[in-house]
Amino acid sequence: MIIEALIAVTFLAALVVFVAPDEYAGRLAAALSALPILGSLWMWAQYDASGNALLGGSIAFETDVVWLTLGGLDLHWFVGVDGISLPLVVLTTILSTLAIVSAWTPITERESQFYGLMLFMEANLLGVFTALDFFAWFVFWEAVLVPMYFLIGVWGGPNRRYAAIKFFVYTNVASLVMFIGFIALVFGLGDSVSSMRLPEIAQALRAGELGAFAGLDAATLKTVAFVATFLGFAVKVPVAPLHTWLPDAHVEAPTPVSVMLAGVLLKMGTYALLRFNFTMMPDVATALVVPIAGIAVISVIYGAMLALAQQDLKRIVAYSSVSSMGYVILGLVAYTTYGVGGATFQMIAHGLISGLMFMAVGVIYNTTHTRMVGDMSGIADRMPLTAGIFVAGAFGYMGLPLMAGFAGEFFIFKGSFESTVHAGMPLFTAAAMFGIVIVAGYLLFAMQRTLFGPFSFDGEYEITNAPTQDVAPLAVLLLLTIVLGVAPDLFFGMIQDAVNPILTGGGL
Repeated sequence: MIIEALIAVTFLAALVVFVAPDEYAGRLAAALSALPILGSLWMWAQYDASGNALLGGSIAFETDVVWLTLGGLDLHWFVGVDGISLPLVVLTTILSTLAIVSAWTPITERESQFYGLMLFMEANLLGVFTALDFFAWFVFWEAVLVPMYFLIGVWGGPNRRYAAIKFFVYTNVASLVMFIGFIALVFGLGDSVSSMRLPEIAQALRAGELGAFAGLDAATLKTVAFVATFLGFAVKVPVAPLHTWLPDAHVEAPTPVSVMLAGVLLKMGTYALLRFNFTMMPDVATALVVPIAGIAVISVIYGAMLALAQQDLKRIVAYSSVSSMGYVILGLVAYTTYGVGGATFQMIAHGLISGLMFMAVGVIYNTTHTRMVGDMSGIADRMPLTAGIFVAGAFGYMGLPLMAGFAGEFFIFKGSFESTVHAGMPLFTAAAMFGIVIVAGYLLFAMQRTLFGPFSFDGEYEITNAPTQDVAPLAVLLLLTIVLGVAPDLFFGMIQDAVNPILTGGGL
């Protein structure tokens, strides 16, 4: 019952913080959010499952009870983790606490509501990564949108309402498209399934039990459903050209919200692609390998080029997330242990590094009240610790060895080069690797212009060292990035074990 306790404690913490006085809300939220960290680390230490939760493997910390019956299908409260979902649970709990601490300086109004919504979002994210029944999973998936909408719309920048509405409309329409595609699969399976449990549906699809539905034969139905679910999840990732909601959301969101958006919410999309599309319908994924790999490469290059053209530090990091998620898609479609495993590992690595970069930009903004590259230069002398961590995080983004980003990209490139799903995979991989050069270009440009050179600042604020409460979360994220880069097997071993069953059977 540890998963239920983890989710329930986080929901309860959100409720407590909602009614707490503003002057205590931030510290109280941070203290209560430490409880899920302890729970997730205990789960990691005690983890002993093997295989993939959807494909007959053992499920750790499992609970499976019938919730209700709807339309002849049993809806279950079915939760558990395997080597794919557990690292994301750990990432969610750690990043949530650090994001809350990073909010102590910039959030000064309606604090109890802000921190309560942050915890409410964390609870639903934990549900997304642990639910193994589609109905329960979809409830959590949709519920994540609500706090994010208000966090952007109430505490965001001047165009916050536009950004919040755009985020909500894009992701909600995408969810509808995904829902229609998946439900069509369930109807096509007919009597082959008796519930909405994801393992039951996955195994039936891979066994070829899908029938005709709505005038579509089984093969056409599966292809249409794959495309619908892929598009729905791709908006959340996001991939080009479905990414246009992301820069507005990041720029207008307060820094702690940007940390959660880039660090965890984007991983909902890649996690869902892996669980649904690439696990349940591998035959369709391999048949569509060329367009999917093409989308991945376009996202890598186009996202990096857009970042290169920006002057706003937050927009630079936002567009870099589009580029980084392209690597994840490339690894997934490679269908090798290192490809799919590396893509999963890269979700964790990018969560840490993107969170670090957004947080560092936020600390700079707290002091300078600007994010524009041309408004400041040489601030490293005035903010040496913040600047040093920013530089370290940027080099982590570039794939510096012994940092988590290098390990993730290395696994993906190795797996993609070795892929046999299509003869062109080495070419797609080589093209995607060029993105690293562009990443180095825009990050070095931003650092050189803002951190180094003669000191210049157009604002009226005094630039001094950031307070400890701002720098401490940065230091923790940098430490975790290095630890995971030095010892990737802290997660990669369990990830590989959960990934391997995906690569056999199912039409591959």
